[in-house]
Amino acid sequence: MSASDPSSAADATDFVLARLNALAPLLAPGGERATGLRRLTGGASLETWAFDVRGAGEGEGAGRPLILRRRGGGREAEVFETSLPLPIEAKLLQAAEAAGAPVARLVRDCIEADGLGEAYVVERVAGETLGRRIAADPAFAPARAVLGRQCGETLARIHAIDLSALPPLETQDARAVLARYADIYRKSSGPRPVMEAALRWMEARLPEPIAPRLVHGDFRNGNLMVDPETGLTAVLDWELAHLGDPAEDLGWLCVNSWRFGVTHRAVGGFADLETLLQAYRVAGGEPLSVERVRFWQAVGTFKWAVVTMMMYRTFATGASRSVERAVIGRRLSECEVDLLALMEASR
Repeated sequence: MSASDPSSAADATDFVLARLNALAPLLAPGGERATGLRRLTGGASLETWAFDVRGAGEGEGAGRPLILRRRGGGREAEVFETSLPLPIEAKLLQAAEAAGAPVARLVRDCIEADGLGEAYVVERVAGETLGRRIAADPAFAPARAVLGRQCGETLARIHAIDLSALPPLETQDARAVLARYADIYRKSSGPRPVMEAALRWMEARLPEPIAPRLVHGDFRNGNLMVDPETGLTAVLDWELAHLGDPAEDLGWLCVNSWRFGVTHRAVGGFADLETLLQAYRVAGGEPLSVERVRFWQAVGTFKWAVVTMMMYRTFATGASRSVERAVIGRRLSECEVDLLALMEASR
């Protein structure tokens, strides 16, 4: 075991806490120590920790609330997605904030001397991320009244970011995205009639290429921090950002799996597509046709179907013993039903 790769949860907590204590003066004015450290839910390799930095004499409830994002020592294969290096993600947060998109403000892009490896620290933003609550809880009714508009405005700002101000990112057009997930699907499964039909349907409707823009890559209900009264407070999880078709973000937001049972609200279970598109245009986004967004909704549904297959595979092969992965794997049939509905609606 190396000093940077603790072997147990307790060791990992002690390891992170010691380094955050050393960084405390750089993370908050008068900061002397990190307290309340706890690991939030996350992947095997990307860790998310919540903590507070306090100064001399500051007690419980005081201090600066922060979040640490860190690449830990997990080795579980994630063959269906490749996350960006955290220093690039940190730069994207800065670019998004400068463009007026709501994000957690970057506090420190960690350097080697910090001892945390690949990591950054941001301010901790208050709000809720549980998609089902955001879509259905009566307490979030005021937020739902404005979320569709806020998402459209925010996506327009993200897509308008000057590419010259960004770090190098992969360009992924519709053909490349579809080919990638078709390849993963065919390598991991025998032919499935609905998946094969959906592939042919999407290949016949590939949109004309357009000038690539910054695409968040995972903009959906569940990756949005939402206040029950005021709505969107931060866009989270930038690790899949790339250059591509801006309609990809809008289509992904409309995937039925991210509506959390509120299926009649096409946008995340909280708004209709017309509201999203109108707000996007008013905020300066280029006009996007419903057909283009629906195409990307189908691509997103196909992608999520492939991910559910891979989730189950990691469980079935013993690569992961997470019951969550087995449960997610059972949702493949839901994705296939959604693909059938999208194809039927286009007839």
